[in-house]
Amino acid sequence: MLIGRIKEQKTLHSLTENSESQFCVVYGRRRIGKTYLIRETFNYQFTFQHTGVARGTYKEQLMAFRDSLQLASGQKHSTPKNWFEAFDMLKEMLHCTPEGKKLIFIDELPWMDTPKANMIGALEHFWNGWAASRREKDIVLIVCGSATSWITKKLLKDKGGLRGRLTEKIKVNPFTLAECEQYANAAGLGLVRKDILEAYMILGGIPYYWSFLKRGLSISQNIDQLFFTEDAKLKDEFQALYHILFKRPENYLKVIEALTKRKAGLTRDEILKMSKLKDGGAFTQVLEELEECGFLRRYIAFGKEEQGAVFQLIDNYTLFYYHCIQKNAFSDESYWTHTYLSNEHNAWKGLAFERVCLQHTMQIKQALSIAGIVSNVCSWRGSDAQIDLLIARGDNVINVCEMKYCDETYSIDKAYAGKLQNKLSAFRTSTSTRCALHVTMVTTYGVAHNQYWNCVQSEVTMDDLFR
Repeated sequence: MLIGRIKEQKTLHSLTENSESQFCVVYGRRRIGKTYLIRETFNYQFTFQHTGVARGTYKEQLMAFRDSLQLASGQKHSTPKNWFEAFDMLKEMLHCTPEGKKLIFIDELPWMDTPKANMIGALEHFWNGWAASRREKDIVLIVCGSATSWITKKLLKDKGGLRGRLTEKIKVNPFTLAECEQYANAAGLGLVRKDILEAYMILGGIPYYWSFLKRGLSISQNIDQLFFTEDAKLKDEFQALYHILFKRPENYLKVIEALTKRKAGLTRDEILKMSKLKDGGAFTQVLEELEECGFLRRYIAFGKEEQGAVFQLIDNYTLFYYHCIQKNAFSDESYWTHTYLSNEHNAWKGLAFERVCLQHTMQIKQALSIAGIVSNVCSWRGSDAQIDLLIARGDNVINVCEMKYCDETYSIDKAYAGKLQNKLSAFRTSTSTRCALHVTMVTTYGVAHNQYWNCVQSEVTMDDLFR
């Protein structure tokens, strides 16, 4: 059963309805459900489909392509000598198919691009020299891959023969909380929203990870089963994730490790200093690709110029890995259950909840009835204070969002009220803003309306994040 992806499905369906031949790339991070989306949308009916071989050699890739040709045509084929011959064989096969749209799906295209194979050159020739120039205009080519950096460099920003040739691109993003709730309900997991929120704080909106949650187990038991038992399904996911997405993951991981040291994020210069990487185009590419894959977000701090951009680690699973999985030094198979009520666990919840809020800023704006107002989402950090979420609005108001995870209604006390006022004063002094500052509390179950409540102008609850 396909959850969500309505916009993506509509775009895919439009490919076969267009009067021109279409070349579409579908991309997104590993485990996001790209292949499932494409196959379900077209009911698994393709004129030709092929999947690249993970870590396969040049010869193995060509042999696999031959096998896919044989499966599609029902005829024997010799192994092509190179990719130009392979795509010529595909052309011959397509010539023998009935009239009408010819739907070609090539999955994990980056894996096919082995060194010195010139697969991209052959693909360019296939598309520009044949598919796009056919009088029938009947070719629909969909390519897909998890190596977002490769997709971006070789297809989206190609400066060669494929430049401007893509007719459509679809980025598949993680599920929202609302979509994860739909998934949990469809799977009969019996979870309440607080359970779904905690699972999201760990798994993010990655459908593959959610598919391992078992009915009849609590969230704590499920997390132990997924990450901490001897045969845990996702025990080695971290290394696999970065090694599949990036051909040389070492520098990417150095940036990630640097960003784990400061939750408010780091500037480019600060990352260079902490990671000990060299400045230059290669470093810029690492940052861009990590952002494109959704591992970090780049934001312009309030009142700063573009060159003062701050990079912040935003990926839920990566945060969980560094803050929790790495710390299970004694290999406790019930680590999550045993530490559920610990101070360390509560500190992680606070940090992870903030990240979930940052991933649902549209839902926050909708809850505040300001979705239709021009606004800029940013952050700010001073010498002794920081604000992770600011919504600077076009109507001369700034929502200063305070994000607090709590197992019950959050109660503002005298100390916190004083701290909040000092933060607002520091922000106004530092930025010299003349906008009205509205404190917005984003919490799980709302805020108690006690004697200190008057410092708050609006509130957003967990239920709002699910809308």
